[in-house]
Formats: sequence, C-alpha cells, structure tokens
Amino acid sequence: MTWLVWRQYRVQAAIAGALLAAFAAVLLVTWVPMASQWHTTLSACTANHSCAALVNTLQLGNHAAYDLTILSVVVPAVIGLLVGAPAIAGETETGTSTFAWTQSITRGRWLLTKSGWLLLSAAVWGGCVAGLVTWWSGPRNALYGNAMQPNDFDMQGIVPIAYAVFAMALGLAAGALLRRTVPAIAVTLAGFIAVRTLVAEFIRPHYITAVTTYYSVTANSTPPADAWVLNGGVVNKAGQVLTVPDTTATNGVPNVIAGIPVKDLPAACKALISTIGSISASRTGTFGVGPHVGKVLTCIQAAGFRQFATYQPITRFWAFQSIETGMFLVLAAGLVAIALVAVRRRDA
Repeated sequence: MTWLVWRQYRVQAAIAGALLAAFAAVLLVTWVPMASQWHTTLSACTANHSCAALVNTLQLGNHAAYDLTILSVVVPAVIGLLVGAPAIAGETETGTSTFAWTQSITRGRWLLTKSGWLLLSAAVWGGCVAGLVTWWSGPRNALYGNAMQPNDFDMQGIVPIAYAVFAMALGLAAGALLRRTVPAIAVTLAGFIAVRTLVAEFIRPHYITAVTTYYSVTANSTPPADAWVLNGGVVNKAGQVLTVPDTTATNGVPNVIAGIPVKDLPAACKALISTIGSISASRTGTFGVGPHVGKVLTCIQAAGFRQFATYQPITRFWAFQSIETGMFLVLAAGLVAIALVAVRRRDA
C-alpha cells in the first residue's frame, strides 16, 4: 500500500520539491545582502548609540522577496485543495478505491495508510516552507519586531505546519463525505478560510490575557515596539473608553485636548480652555504654548483621565505558536476520524 501511494503521488512530490528548491534559492539570494546590510548598520549604530532610530530610517530587505514570503501563507490551502480534496473523492469517482478493497486491503487500512503518508508530506512541506521564511525573516524581525503581527505570525514558526496538516485533513474529510472532487475542493477552500479567519481574528488575541498599560494623558508613552497592539485610547475616571471626535478646532476652540474630548471634560477644566489662547489639539497632548496650558493639563489629570494600550508582548510568541499549533492538530485529528468513519460506513 505504501508503494502504491508513492506511485500515485511521485509526480506531485517532484513538482513540490522543485518549487521548494526554487523558493529556497530566491530567499538565499535575497537574504545574503539583507543580512550583510543589517549587521553592518547594527555595528555602526551601536558605536554611535543611535540604534533606536533604525526602525524609522532603515529600509531592510527586498520587497519582492518579502511579498513572496507573504504568499507562503496560501501554501497550506493549496496542499488541501490540490492533494487532500481529490485524494479520496477522486478515487471514489473513478472506482479505484473499490478495486483496492477487493485486494485484501480493508477500508480502514487503505484510508489510514493513504492519509498517514499525505499528512506527513503536508507537515514536511509546510515545515520546510515555514523554516525558510522564519530564517529569512530573522533580520527583519530584529529590526521591526513584527513577528507577533498578523501575517508575519502566520507564516513563521511552527503554526504553518499545523495549517498544512489541517488543510490536508480537511480535504480528506470533505472528499470522504462528498465523494466528488469539485465539491470537496470548494468545501475545503471555504472551510479553511473560515477557520483560519475565525482563529486569527477572534480567538488568537485571547489565548493569554492581554497586557493593559495605563499612561498619563500628557505623556508620549507607547507599548513596546514589538508588541501586538489590540486596543488603545483614553479612559475616564470610571474606566470607560472615550470616543475621540475629529480634532479640528471649532470656532477657535479645540474639540480634543491631550487626547480627551472637550465635551467629556469637567466644567472646571472647560472653563480654563478659553485662557489657553491659540492651540492645536493632538492626541499626544503636544499643542501650542499658552500661559495657562499647565493648569488645563493639571485639571485633566486630576479628573482621572488616562491613556491606555492593550497588547500581547513579543515574549509570548512561542506560547501563542504552541497553542495555535495544538489547536489545529486537534482539529486535523478530528477530521481524519470523520473521514475514517465515513469510509468504513460507506457501501462498497
């Protein structure tokens, strides 16, 4: 049975190997100058203590190569669509599965052997692509600190392996249930996109309770540069998040001062606004000077207004990777079980 699986998929394996080699070559060619540029610039800025400004001044990496790494997020879906979905549905349509079951091979053994090798190949291919992307992204991660950001998180580390295994298992289950290749491909695509979107947008931010930091309304403080910021703004004394309107001044009077909507200020603070003179409002509280600006800011602080930022720190990267990988592997195991039940209960 193992030899049969190899005979069936040797062409696909050769194509996958060629594509992987080409992908690795492109990343290698673009990584060498990027790494050289990064290490040279880092040495120079370390000597003159100016490394903090690099993130705003240094353009690191080949943009075309980075776009190519972004496209790697579709690799798991392609595996599920082109290999997983037709694996069982295609054999059902052509009748080859029925023929195999007459050759002293049980349905369970047929499915487990076939799915086992396909799932292993998906994990290997997904792991190779993820390993290359993670390696190539090293200098960019060091400079921009964006490994926790959506897209970057999805194409690095170990989660792409779980995505590939999940996509393959989803294709196998869809094929076993629907027994037709085209509907199985459609269901695999829709299911993969739906689950990935649900996890990335609604579940991932809550794997671990996010960190919330509060700042003075007059401070120009921000979360760590490499953190994944989930929310931010201003709260009042009761902890309610304020909706900040357009900062444009109305009749010479600002709508927002130090990030606080004027309409939400206490009467005592509003009374001081007319004494400021000409000011230009901003969220950071850096506005034009006037003789009584300090009094207004003191009044705002005394009223209990604070800036806040809710974020997931970069130190949780591997914890998040492990949680999400486990989640998708469990889903994959459940899908394989569904496929097994569907095949074993199907009429010969």
